[in-house]
Amino acid sequence: MLRSVGMLAATGLVGLVAIKLLGVLLLPLLGMFLGFVMWALKIVLIVALIWFGFQLFQRWSRERGSEA
Repeated sequence: MLRSVGMLAATGLVGLVAIKLLGVLLLPLLGMFLGFVMWALKIVLIVALIWFGFQLFQRWSRERGSEA
């Protein structure tokens, strides 16, 4: 009985250490991935704002052209 409890405790301890090591190793990769996603979203936002401004400029140019 005591031997099986000891094996269970050892398994739990090894699992805890493995999860902590994987967390330490994978956390920087997760940070890099999230940083890349935020960088891509920033680029998309800038392109969308430029496109929106260009569309507004074209609409205003057409309206001014029809008035004259």
